[in-house]
Amino acid sequence: MNAQQSPDHPSPQDRPARLTVGVVGAGRVGPALAASLQLAGHRPVAVSAVSDASRRRAAALLPDVPVMEPAEVLAHAELVLLTVPDDALPGLVAGLAGTGAVRPGQLLVHTSGRHGTAVLDPATRAGALPLALHPAMTFTGTPVDVQRLAGCSFGVTAPEELRLAAEALVIEMGGEPEWVEESARPLYHAALALGANHLVTLVAQAMELLTTAGVTHPARMLGPLLGAALDNALRSGDAALTGPVARGDAGTVAAHVAELRAHAPQAVAGYLAMARTTADRALAHGLLKPELAEDLLGVLADGGDS
Repeated sequence: MNAQQSPDHPSPQDRPARLTVGVVGAGRVGPALAASLQLAGHRPVAVSAVSDASRRRAAALLPDVPVMEPAEVLAHAELVLLTVPDDALPGLVAGLAGTGAVRPGQLLVHTSGRHGTAVLDPATRAGALPLALHPAMTFTGTPVDVQRLAGCSFGVTAPEELRLAAEALVIEMGGEPEWVEESARPLYHAALALGANHLVTLVAQAMELLTTAGVTHPARMLGPLLGAALDNALRSGDAALTGPVARGDAGTVAAHVAELRAHAPQAVAGYLAMARTTADRALAHGLLKPELAEDLLGVLADGGDS
């Protein structure tokens, strides 16, 4: 394969033609992806939106694009983005296929992280071309999302004959395609949720605790610290571990648990679970000395039982 035929530089025959685009489900993701495709020369022609919030998102990101029922969206578009919650996707696909809304040769793209293309099987049997393009990004439902897609990785799953077309669409949206096998989609999605969703919970909890401790600007305090920790973790993995657990400071950890029990009991279970996991990883990577681990693990076990 020459440079022009690489996934980063698809050859002209592998680039999708200019397409009419429809969006089924105007949540935070669909309008942003459609707006990105519009910047690449494709033409959004229809969107389905039920709630007032989804209609506002559609109006902000896809002005002048008419709102229609899902079946009408499919009737108007050559490329359809199915951007509904994971659990709603199978029923939506089955319903659209069962009512004859799917047209042969129509590109049907879902953005679920959990699912590959098998969830689109009812539509594939009706002649649709199935693609799973999941942007590894959190969305706000505002125009800033379009800018954030620049350099965003997409988990791509598609039939082999559609792989280059799927990767080309991602590149046109400013993203970076990352191939994920069908069988690996649930694990891939679990990894992203573990990192991104739980990070939000941890940060929000840390800010609450700092506020309780009397810190006036918890976000300003945490920003540089967490930014450095994230950068170090991405660069070095477990070698970036630091703090009282990795050092084996059992007394400090015991003090943490006591303070949390007194001021934020709802945070104790999460602290203990993460501390145990951190201790296990620090031990496995030679950062936590075995002679210090026994006392530390004893504190963590007692903290869970008291």
